Amino acid sequence: MEKILVKDFLLSKNPNHPKKGDRIKVEPIRNLYDIEYIKKKLSNRPRDYLLFVLGINTNLRASDFLNLTIGQVRYLNYMDDLEIREKKTQKARRLSLNQVVIDAISIYLKTIEKIEDTAPLFRSQRKNRSLTVPSTNRLVKSWCKMAQLNGNYGSHTLRKTWGYHQRVTFKVDIPTLMECFNHSNQRQTLSYLCVQPEEVKRVYANEL
Repeated sequence: MEKILVKDFLLSKNPNHPKKGDRIKVEPIRNLYDIEYIKKKLSNRPRDYLLFVLGINTNLRASDFLNLTIGQVRYLNYMDDLEIREKKTQKARRLSLNQVVIDAISIYLKTIEKIEDTAPLFRSQRKNRSLTVPSTNRLVKSWCKMAQLNGNYGSHTLRKTWGYHQRVTFKVDIPTLMECFNHSNQRQTLSYLCVQPEEVKRVYANEL
């Protein structure tokens, strides 16, 4: 599973809160019903709906999709390329957006006032600033709580949900997913996607 370093500014005085330097494992959303439930609940909140849909339909890190501007997506159509530079690696990346994301972008842009292409796509309540990763963590946690999901969830849940369902639902092969996530071996990818224990367990159900 992906490990998120707990930063100083995320620490609280709660004695049960993870200590500085601890790492928290976050889960993907495994059940398609839960995904549809969250989408339905967010359907009247266009910004949050787009954030959720974009997050689970790409393998972008939160730090990357929060860095998007209006101009980067305003004129995109189905399977057009979105070009970004990853904040973590500084590498240029190109990915395509499916129809559900394009539709969510269109709906969202119709709800906001006319603004410049350089404005952040996901604006915070301070309209000229983008959402932060901690704010997105809180949003994702609240959505998963709303869906009564057990486990640890955060902004990285969205990326992991994309990968999990590429493997489990759409049967994308591991070498392809290794390439998508830039992993060095298959075991790393299986562990990251939280599917390896499930696949191993299913082996023992096979009857001869």
